[in-house]
Amino acid sequence: MTSAHAAANGAMHTFYTEHHGWLSAWLRRRLGCSHSAADLAQDTFVRVLLRPQVLPTLREPRAYLSTLAKGVVSEHWRRQALERAYLETLALLPEPLALSPEERLSLLQTLDEIDAMLDGMSPKAREAFVLSQLEGLTYAAIAERLQISERTVKRYMQQGFERCLALVE
Repeated sequence: MTSAHAAANGAMHTFYTEHHGWLSAWLRRRLGCSHSAADLAQDTFVRVLLRPQVLPTLREPRAYLSTLAKGVVSEHWRRQALERAYLETLALLPEPLALSPEERLSLLQTLDEIDAMLDGMSPKAREAFVLSQLEGLTYAAIAERLQISERTVKRYMQQGFERCLALVE
């Protein structure tokens, strides 16, 4: 370590020991939290460390520290506001659907039964039923897409509903 570095380290150490207690108390009064004040005091001194050339020319060290600390506090509050907004947004999202093993098994069994029920229908009847129930198409739209009459669509739907009813009973 050169003598210039040793002198700079000594000046920084002196500056820190002379002003750390004052800065921590100043921040504690503004923040109302000793833990946050301690963290932000350290952040403020890190900023001082990044500009060591300023130390020898300081006439009002507390004014300099309070100016730096105000910027650090402002960033702290901005970061807290961002975190709150993020958490509020997360709270608005729907909870992920987590099924228990029993619920998962029951769901899979029901899907297997529905699949077997659909397999028992003719291909056009199955397609008409799926278009109605899963894609939400109207009977007219299904008739147009499958090139069949609406009356045939109604008959296919009746077959599908009767099969679903048989599953429930």
